[in-house]
Amino acid sequence: MSGADRIDWPAVAAGLDARGWALLPGLLTGVQCDATVGLYGRDEGFRSRVVMARHGFGRGEYRYFAYPLPSLVERLRTALYPPLVPIANRWHERMAVDVRFPADHGAFLDRCHRAGQTRPTPLLLQYGEGDYNCLHQDLYGEHVFPLQVAALLSEPGKDFEGGEFVLTEQRPRMQSRAEVVPLRKGDAVVFAVNMRPVRGTRGDYRVKLRHGVGTVRAGHRHTLGVIFHDAA
Repeated sequence: MSGADRIDWPAVAAGLDARGWALLPGLLTGVQCDATVGLYGRDEGFRSRVVMARHGFGRGEYRYFAYPLPSLVERLRTALYPPLVPIANRWHERMAVDVRFPADHGAFLDRCHRAGQTRPTPLLLQYGEGDYNCLHQDLYGEHVFPLQVAALLSEPGKDFEGGEFVLTEQRPRMQSRAEVVPLRKGDAVVFAVNMRPVRGTRGDYRVKLRHGVGTVRAGHRHTLGVIFHDAA
């Protein structure tokens, strides 16, 4: 499946520990990107559409996939989850969070569904000129897998200008730090949904992350979001 089998997971784990995000270069092929973008205009296959300006989320819109998920999205969710589980469990241990995650994604979804979190969360986002996404977190319910993935489906400098993927990190008693993640078409970023552990002089402490998208200056930008927990 595309570049998922070529991911350097030790490097990903090191990046996540160091800064709360890591690149997955070439996760999708150009053909896969274009085919996924082509799904957006269809009526079938989605459970809802959100116009960001109506809710104060920013400008632009996104659509949540319905079950059954498109085969590529389902494969990504199933293939990326297991290598992330050891990182997620280690983070929870370091942050003194009691929850641990099963190795199989289906088992984790069963946990979500038993708690009433039954709505799929993978989504397609669409931005045009002047659109942006405010800083936010994708939590959706009690059961939250602490990592998620966003794949860029459009080519910067060709399909759109601006629209950088942005992460901010808030450490206790410090000002927020912002990072711009460099993505090309087909690249993805895996990043913390909510919190991550950071080593301090007195042991580990928690820092909170939010993510968003800067203003698109021209063209159109599409993103595939892969979230591993379902929504209430």
